[in-house]
Amino acid sequence: MLSFHKKIVTDEAMRPVAVLIDYQDWQKIEQILEAYQSQQKEEFNLNKYAGVIKLTQDPLEYQQQVRDEM
Repeated sequence: MLSFHKKIVTDEAMRPVAVLIDYQDWQKIEQILEAYQSQQKEEFNLNKYAGVIKLTQDPLEYQQQVRDEM
């Protein structure tokens, strides 16, 4: 894990309200987040789950049945 110099800003009740970091550190964090988000977009594909579950009842009929039981 990367180490960043940070300063925590608190209010009158000593509750944290903000964190100050150097601009260069902020740029590093944004690069890391951008790389992570682009990786997540590539890996996430719902189509690979299509047809995995075999249903024995129509989902809308099941939903109506469960709601009628309440």
